[in-house]
Amino acid sequence: MKSLRILLAFFALATVGGLAYVAQLANTSGTTILAAAQAFSGTLSADQKKQAIFKFGSDERFNWNFIPLQDKNRKSTRKGLPLIDMTAAQKKAALALLRAGTSTIGGDAATTIMSLEAILRDQESKKKGGNVRDPEWYFFTFFGTPSTTEKWGWRVEGHHLSLNFTMSGTEVVASTPCFFGANPAQVKSGPDKDKRILPQAEDLARDLFKSLDAEQMKIAHQPKHFGESGQKTKNPDLGKPVGIAANKMTKDQREILKTLVRSYSARMPADVAEIEMKLVKDGGHDNVHFAFTGSTDTGKGFTYRVHGPSFVIEFLNIQDDSGGNANNHIHSCWRRVKGDFGVQ
Repeated sequence: MKSLRILLAFFALATVGGLAYVAQLANTSGTTILAAAQAFSGTLSADQKKQAIFKFGSDERFNWNFIPLQDKNRKSTRKGLPLIDMTAAQKKAALALLRAGTSTIGGDAATTIMSLEAILRDQESKKKGGNVRDPEWYFFTFFGTPSTTEKWGWRVEGHHLSLNFTMSGTEVVASTPCFFGANPAQVKSGPDKDKRILPQAEDLARDLFKSLDAEQMKIAHQPKHFGESGQKTKNPDLGKPVGIAANKMTKDQREILKTLVRSYSARMPADVAEIEMKLVKDGGHDNVHFAFTGSTDTGKGFTYRVHGPSFVIEFLNIQDDSGGNANNHIHSCWRRVKGDFGVQ
C-alpha cells in the first residue's frame, strides 16, 4: 500500500506547474483545455506524434474502452501514447491536460483510479500471465490538432478510466462518454484501509432506494442487473426509461436524485457540468427515471440506472475485487442519450 501513497503524491505534484501555467490563460475550461493540450502536444517527438495523433474524422475517436487491452504477449493494443513512454516533463504536461478536463473532485478520482493499478499488481503478483497492471498504462490521444479555429478532440484512457472530449476551438462540444471505475472500490488493507474511491456513486443511490415506500420500490426495482455501458458505441442503446419517474417521488426523494445526478456531472469542470445540468433541466427533472437492482446491504451487489431525456448514468457493483472481496468493483458512466462525441 506504500506504493499507492507514493503514486498519489507523484500525480498531485506532477500537475502543479502545468495547472499554474494554464490557469493564467483561462477564463473557461475550454480555454484551459486548449492551452494544456497545446503545451502537451508541443513536447511530442515526431515518432510520438505518429502514435498519439489521429485525424479528427478517424473512427478511432469512437473506439473507447475501459477494460485492459493487450495481446497474448501482454503488449498493449490500446491506441495513443502511454505515460510509461513519456519523459518526466511530458508526464507532467499530460497530467495537466487530464486536470484541465476534470474538476478537482474528478481529477483526484481519476488519478486515484490510475494508482489503484499498483494495488492490483500486488494482489495479482503470484499469478502467471494475466493483465498488465501499471499506473502508467494510461494513454493520451489527440484527434486533429488542438487549435482555436478547428474541430479536434482528445482522450485519456486505460483500465477503469475513459474520458473523451470533442472540441471546436475552445468550446467543449462534448465531454462524454465519461467513465470512472474502481477495483477495489474500497481499499481493504494497508495504510489506506477503508479509503473509498467513488463513495457518492454508491451511497446516494442506496439512500434513494431505501427512501422509497413499498409501492415506489416495486416500480424502481428491476428483476435483472443492468449490463455494462456500451464500449465502442457512439450513442448508448437504452430503449425506453425504466424504473420510477421523479414526478412519482416526494420532494426529499427528488432532492436525493438531483444530488446523485450532480455527483456525476461534478467530475467535470464547473462550466462543462453546468452545460450538462442545463440539458437535464431542459429535458425536465420530472422525466428522469431511477431504476435499481440487487440489495442496499453493505457488501451486496447492486446496479442502477438514472435515465433522462438528455443523459444516462449507468452503474454496476456486482464483481469481486482482485483480492476476492465480493462486490467491491465499480463501473460508473455518464453519457448523453444523443450527443456523445458531439454526434447527434
